[in-house]
Amino acid sequence: MTTPLFPAFCCKLAALGRRRLRSFRQATLAQLGQHLRGVIPDPLLVCEDEGPNSRQRDYPLRLCLECFVWQMLNPGTSCREVVRQVQTLCRLAGRKPVDEGTSAYVQARHRLPEDRMRQICLATSQAAEQRVGPCAPLQGRPVKVADSGTIQLPDTELNQSEYPQPAAQKPGCGFPVMKLALLFSLASGAILDVVRGNLHAHDLRLFRLLWDSLRRGDILLGDRAYGEYATLGGLPPRGVDVVARLHSGRKVDFRKAKSLGRNDGLFVWHRSQKKSKLFTDAQWAQLPSQITVRVLRFTATVRGFRSQSITLVTTLLDPVLYPAQELIALYARRWRMELCLRDLKTTMGLEELRCQSPEMARKELWAYLIAHNLARCVMAQAALTHEADLEQISFKGTLDALRQYSAAIARAPNDKLRRQLWDDLLLNLNRDQVPKRPGRSEPRAVKRRPKTYPFLNQPRHQFKEVPHRNKYRKNRTRNS
Repeated sequence: MTTPLFPAFCCKLAALGRRRLRSFRQATLAQLGQHLRGVIPDPLLVCEDEGPNSRQRDYPLRLCLECFVWQMLNPGTSCREVVRQVQTLCRLAGRKPVDEGTSAYVQARHRLPEDRMRQICLATSQAAEQRVGPCAPLQGRPVKVADSGTIQLPDTELNQSEYPQPAAQKPGCGFPVMKLALLFSLASGAILDVVRGNLHAHDLRLFRLLWDSLRRGDILLGDRAYGEYATLGGLPPRGVDVVARLHSGRKVDFRKAKSLGRNDGLFVWHRSQKKSKLFTDAQWAQLPSQITVRVLRFTATVRGFRSQSITLVTTLLDPVLYPAQELIALYARRWRMELCLRDLKTTMGLEELRCQSPEMARKELWAYLIAHNLARCVMAQAALTHEADLEQISFKGTLDALRQYSAAIARAPNDKLRRQLWDDLLLNLNRDQVPKRPGRSEPRAVKRRPKTYPFLNQPRHQFKEVPHRNKYRKNRTRNS
């Protein structure tokens, strides 16, 4: 006898009810939880006492989130495929199959609380940090990296109203654009927090919303967008130091500096009398009237490329505690976060979201971030178990292995075999490392030529397709 809407009575009315429920949960992503204990706190996955997630449905809160994350780990997976997987798992667990339609799953995704998804994302990032262990490069201080990017949304009226498309594109011919400001961990590569905005929101305005996510003692590492007065003057009073590339609009003359070494000196910057448009009057008044910063310049030399002069600015003023070579080496590691952002957008498919409304697009974004951090947790666990270099473990290889081994672990008949499969997973991740290739040329260019289809420069109901388009010169690409 089964009682799907009253799970509390399963153990009383059916002798195998609790056992079947446990096996069904182990057949989903939840079976990884026994190997990654403490990644997601259990209170974040339990049903609420009242409200939208208070009833026990075919897709409860835990199962719906696991299916959503599994959908993000498998790029291009449709809701129909998720439902088919749940149907097969229900049959394996001896439960009554769910309805073959996708309506129940789609409604369950709508009921997912966005605040809980954010808390789960933060919990997974903290779990990845704990598995990495102490590996801070500068005086044992944790390093956080700030970066920004954009993603496209489906062209719907709701998405266009909240995240409009670029003004240069004609109406009906573009896609809504969501801008992101992300905070990474340099040690684990996990995403610590994210702030959303539309295309017209400035990067620094979004980044200011992430200041509360920084803790006293952190070091912020960023590109030239963060080497400006507001960031260098606003974060040190919070106990956060900054290492960034000097903003292109500021010129440096080392003859006017207090010398700390060759191309290394202290400068005194004064706050501009003209308030920046990115800050309110109160925010601008809170900035100090003058700050002392350290500027150092070095030449980056890569074999096969032209040498490049790079100027850094930092609030780490002590040359003994923070030597110039360590700061240069720290900035060189910033490229790793560019690769992490590429893993998130290109490898996992975050460049284009698929949900039709802004609310669901935000939940889809959190599901992507949770899946990304879970993969980082597995990578950190493999590096910790086998004493490997975390930066050499392949992210794409981790996703491939995680998808296959999770299916095998779900079908394992006992706990002993599940532990053996998990150990094999970590061992294979350690063996499948990305080799170190210094000086490797990786140009940002596309080799595969696009098809000769014309561009949709008008709305679909107005567009007229030209027959025999390949014969017309205006429809050919530049390199064809």
